Amino acid sequence: MAEEKKEKWLNYLSLTTVLFAVFATLSTFKGGGYSTKSLLSQSKASDAWAYYQAKSIKSYIYEMQKENLELQLSNTALAANKEELQKKLDKYSTQISKYAAEKEQISAEAKGYEAVRDESKGHSEKFGIAVIFLQVSILLASIAALAKKKIVWHLSIVVGVFGFFYFLNGFFVFF
Repeated sequence: MAEEKKEKWLNYLSLTTVLFAVFATLSTFKGGGYSTKSLLSQSKASDAWAYYQAKSIKSYIYEMQKENLELQLSNTALAANKEELQKKLDKYSTQISKYAAEKEQISAEAKGYEAVRDESKGHSEKFGIAVIFLQVSILLASIAALAKKKIVWHLSIVVGVFGFFYFLNGFFVFF
């Protein structure tokens, strides 16, 4: 039996296919990680906004109580309780101020989570595009190996370079 002579470019084809497969795997892994981070940040942001709403409701209740006390203070018939009502009014004013400060802090925290979510989503999308290009490149390389068509391998390299560029873009977000 005569052995078929293996063309040298097929060795390079195998090497590029393996490299593109490695980058596709890494892109999938990193994209999934960023996607998970995005979902967790969205969940934390939602929780923070719910907490913000709870603080808003509590603040509103104190505001209503404060208005009620102010009306009672304006009534001269209740002059005997004026000092006690003023203490409660001051307490309610303090609570309203406290809730306003807490709401600002919670809002900033929620917006921070939303920023992390948006950034993570951007990274994840870039890695997703990289996976698409790299998988097409692997497919073309497989076709080139089966058909022994060097031009198809060159095309797979071009597509793979785009995939590698998006892989790098997933880390650094060039655009």
